[in-house]
Amino acid sequence: MVIGDTVTITPLPARGTVTLGRGQECDLRIDNRSVSRRHAVLHLGSALRIQDLGSINGTFMRDARSPTDTAGTHLLRKLSKETLDLAIGERVNLGSISIVVRRATAGARREPASSAEAGAVVRDPAMLALHEQVTRAARSTISVLVLGETGVGKEVLARAVHDRSPRASAPFLELNCAALPPSLLEGELFGHEKNAFTGASQARPGLLESADGGTIFLDEVGELPSPIQVKLLRVLEDHKVLRIGGRTPRKLDVRFVAATNRDLEAEVACGSFRQDLYFRLNGVSFVIPPLRARVAEIAPLAERFLAAAGQTLDRTEPFRLSPDALGYLERYAWPGNVRELRNVIERAAVLASGDVILPADLPGQVTNVARAPVGAAGVKPEAKAAASEAPAPKGAAERQRIIDALEECAGNQTRAAKLLGMSLRTLVNRLAEYQVARPRNRS
Repeated sequence: MVIGDTVTITPLPARGTVTLGRGQECDLRIDNRSVSRRHAVLHLGSALRIQDLGSINGTFMRDARSPTDTAGTHLLRKLSKETLDLAIGERVNLGSISIVVRRATAGARREPASSAEAGAVVRDPAMLALHEQVTRAARSTISVLVLGETGVGKEVLARAVHDRSPRASAPFLELNCAALPPSLLEGELFGHEKNAFTGASQARPGLLESADGGTIFLDEVGELPSPIQVKLLRVLEDHKVLRIGGRTPRKLDVRFVAATNRDLEAEVACGSFRQDLYFRLNGVSFVIPPLRARVAEIAPLAERFLAAAGQTLDRTEPFRLSPDALGYLERYAWPGNVRELRNVIERAAVLASGDVILPADLPGQVTNVARAPVGAAGVKPEAKAAASEAPAPKGAAERQRIIDALEECAGNQTRAAKLLGMSLRTLVNRLAEYQVARPRNRS
């Protein structure tokens, strides 16, 4: 179901009827004013049917006479208290809301495949060089720290480190350090002995032990509470783990890969992250460029996401991106990076009336921003030309260099200062002078 730019997935029964509407009594409540109180009914079973219940704003389906491959507007048929057969993956409009019934897929939605063996999308020269470094580092046992903005694919690179290492056949366990409260996080990581606390009726190994011989991926490692940081540091130094309530440490052979979008060096400076733990985790670090800096990968990534969407929608014909739609995608800044691109493509696949994804199928934030005249974002060509004729204001070039360095270093101020050849204090002063927001404590 698509409401605005949001795609919502709701499980349906294999058989029976599901009432759709705005009313509280409906089986699937759609809180949108364009939807009637009791708008329509889905009939589920050996055949799939949609029945309009006399809705005010109408129930619309694609007219069978409409061509399937055109850049024009697709013809829609309005149902008026009618019942029609519906194909898996076919779109229905309830007022301004679009719904699509698709087959359930086994398991939760996965991130895109990461390793070269799984066909990773690596086209940009910087990413090709990065993956070459990952392959070399993967052969060792050194700890790895992956840095980058939210949604750039840090977990993908972490998996690549594991898949290309001698530990590839051993467990790879992922733990989101921000997803669990401190009490549960400690138990998940280190396990506990019998009777260690109320309810501990039997001993249980933690994730560290269960991944023995393999790789532990600590996502959002900057969110680790201070007590957990101390215990994790001991594991990294001694290669032993002590369960909660235990007295004898157990030997452990685990490789750590950590990831964060925070500036850990800034966190160390303000005392929220232990310096010794940072040094242990940062055996080698990789900074993943944002998607806007690797435009060559947008088209193949979009094609991969379209292919996956077509499978879940039971499409007989594959989706294709129109040149105009691809142009919008390549000009958009992608603040949410690869994760946002995937969501946009999934939404477009749901809304598409034919086999071709058109600009009209893309959300407004993509097409509205991209409609800005080519050149500097939001700057008209004539204004840009006038600006090029006038001398640059004092400090403008340095301000841009600072912004570029921060982007290249994923917001890490210490690294950016080194890249610029200045001290961290000088960089902080320049950020204040040029009114550039400090990219610290990002989440």
